[in-house]
Amino acid sequence: MTSPSPSASSLDRARGLLARFPVVDGHNDLPWALREQVRYDIGARDIAADQSAHLHTDLARLRAGGVGAQYWSVYVRSDLPGALAATLEQIDCVRQLLDRYPGDLRPALTAADMEAARAEGRIASLMGAEGGHSIENSLAALRGLYALGVRYMTLTHNDNIAWADSATDEPNVGGLSAFGRAVVREMNREGMLVDLSHVAASTMRDALDASAAPVIFSHSSARAVCDHPRNVPDDVLERLPANGGVAMVTFVPKFVLQAAVDWTAEADENMRRHGFHHLDSTAEAMKVHHAFEEDHPRPVATVAHVADHLDHMREVAGVDHIGIGGDYDGTPFTPEGLDDVSGYPNLIAELLDRGWSEADLAKVTWQNAVRVLGAAEDVARDERSRRGPSNATLEELDGAPSAS
Repeated sequence: MTSPSPSASSLDRARGLLARFPVVDGHNDLPWALREQVRYDIGARDIAADQSAHLHTDLARLRAGGVGAQYWSVYVRSDLPGALAATLEQIDCVRQLLDRYPGDLRPALTAADMEAARAEGRIASLMGAEGGHSIENSLAALRGLYALGVRYMTLTHNDNIAWADSATDEPNVGGLSAFGRAVVREMNREGMLVDLSHVAASTMRDALDASAAPVIFSHSSARAVCDHPRNVPDDVLERLPANGGVAMVTFVPKFVLQAAVDWTAEADENMRRHGFHHLDSTAEAMKVHHAFEEDHPRPVATVAHVADHLDHMREVAGVDHIGIGGDYDGTPFTPEGLDDVSGYPNLIAELLDRGWSEADLAKVTWQNAVRVLGAAEDVARDERSRRGPSNATLEELDGAPSAS
């Protein structure tokens, strides 16, 4: 369904709610955008100044959007050589941001840190690694990322890895391999959230079977509303209450609006024909995107389309198991009304106009995400009391890779 723009009174209520229970956003790709645009020269993209010409994200717009906690994605492309080193560079970028803007951004490692940031009026800054390729098949590397502050890891990105199937690749191991299940168990022992965005539905189900802690979907929408493999099927959403996890709706139009799915497939093929990776957001690549769009008008998703996903996810999983993960600075296009990180009040106002209670919206914006991280910490304490770190290898658990 679609609806008119949110009412002024609902926008005022939304801003009031966000002042008390700000948004915990599950996924923002600012570090990768800084790598791509200025090779981590954060002074050249000073987010204390207006960066609307270059980025979806800056401090003023985070404040206007009512963001109280942000998982900064420390993503690297799965085809990039030296994934672990590149992930360390991404972590360093986040640390540079925290050092540069201490009045606005507060480092956060725990649920208690998130609450402390909220009390101080600062934005709790956490990190999430996007793609299990970042650990290069090493449980020790996984523990190292946790020690450096990474609090979730998406098991795959767009491509399969040796131990887990991606949503957007051909089935390989059928979900999680034995080593993949060991990765999940080690994440549980560390207190690192298992993020199931980007993974195949079979991997989602295997991870739910293997995980002793709540899982998250840091930026995924509902497959029943928009039939894209990056979205979450209803049978998986139905399992979240028993697991305790949270699915965080994303704003990426091609995961929100069915017409955008078909348009994106054509646009991606056009990018490849011109010699660009379909996720390339450099100026040269965007020229190709914009030329394609002039000849093939892009279907426009709206705030109402995103709200449709939340309506459905609440119906299937329950209000205690949904959240928000916009994927800003990780997508070239955004929905109308959610153009950048200042747009969250429009979504909350839309939901208020649909009859959502403020108590339920406080769960969606803040409480659910904080609870899940705290629950992962509880599981980790229990797991560490019973067993030490695993030094298992991919070869030990899955066997030597077959010759191609």
